This record gives sequence, C-alpha cells and structure tokens, in this order.
Amino acid sequence: MKIYTRTGDTGKTGLFGGPRVSKHHIRIESYGTVDELNSVLGMVMASGRSLDRASLSDDALGAVLATLDRVQRELFIIGADLATPSDARAATVRVTEDHVRTLETEIDALDADLAPLKRFILPGGSMMAAHLHLARTVCRRAERLVVALAEQEDINEHTIVYLNRLSDWLFTATRAVNHALGVPDNEWLPPAP
Repeated sequence: MKIYTRTGDTGKTGLFGGPRVSKHHIRIESYGTVDELNSVLGMVMASGRSLDRASLSDDALGAVLATLDRVQRELFIIGADLATPSDARAATVRVTEDHVRTLETEIDALDADLAPLKRFILPGGSMMAAHLHLARTVCRRAERLVVALAEQEDINEHTIVYLNRLSDWLFTATRAVNHALGVPDNEWLPPAP
C-alpha cells in the first residue's frame, strides 16, 4: 500500500463509505482531534514506560498504562466511527455504553486511593502526569468538536459520553500517577485579597 495517494492534494478527503469533503469539515476536525489525542496518549505511555517501576510499590502506574493501551484502541474505533457517515453503506464498530461504564469503574478504582479534592489542580507534577493533563485538554477539544458535529449530523450517541468520561479518567489518572510517584498535585490557591 502506498503512503501517498495524491487524492487529497486539492484539500478534500473521502469519508469511509461516503462523499469527499473539505479537510476542514467538522467531521474531519473531529476525528483528526481524536487522532491527535491518541498521539498524546502515545507520549504518556512512552513517559510511563521510561519510569523505573521496579522501584515503585504502587500498582496505579500499571493500571494506568493498561487502561491507556485499551483506550488507544477504543479511540481508533471512535475515529473510524466518526469517519463513517450514518447513512454510509460501510459498517463500522462503535463504542457503547459498556465502554463508558468500564471507564467509570476504573475512575472509581483510581480515586479510592487518593485524598479527596479540595481545590482545583494545576497541570503539572511528574512528566507523565503533565502529559496526561495535555491529553485531557485535547480530549476536551475533541469532545467540543464532536458536540458541534452532532448538532449538524447524526453520530453515535455514546461517542460524546465516552469522550466526556475519558477526560474525567485522564484527570483522575494524573492524580494517581503523581501519588504513585510521590509528587504532590499542584493545587491552585486563590490570590490573597
């Protein structure tokens, strides 16, 4: 398979089982941002794998990395789903309510070992947590774009819920990773009056 096809040289791309549209079409922006999120998660996984986990006694890092591996595959499913118009003859796999429930269960498990939140958390901490914060903000942008797409076209109703819950998981994962590494969260303190 050739890497270049030249079919996009005019600024248009083909949807799976659908028409050709502009590369800045909201559908393309949506799945392109999901792809960007997946790339950021690859950075998170690389930073997590570079840690000396043998010296750590906390299981949270392994749980986070295992979830990220699965989430990357689920984001690929979402990208394919978003690239397939609802009236296309092509069939595609889609995320479901079960995917959302799995994320919720994992959020609860990670959160059980963390101190209750009392303040807003500023992005940062360990390198892995900082990358998770970046992933969370890209996830929120993907969610906003998918919401805009849903206002114009029919899409899988679970996609927005999944992205919303994933951003919650990413936030919780930042705290779990920092906790596992012994790095305190960077709490936002309001300025003195």
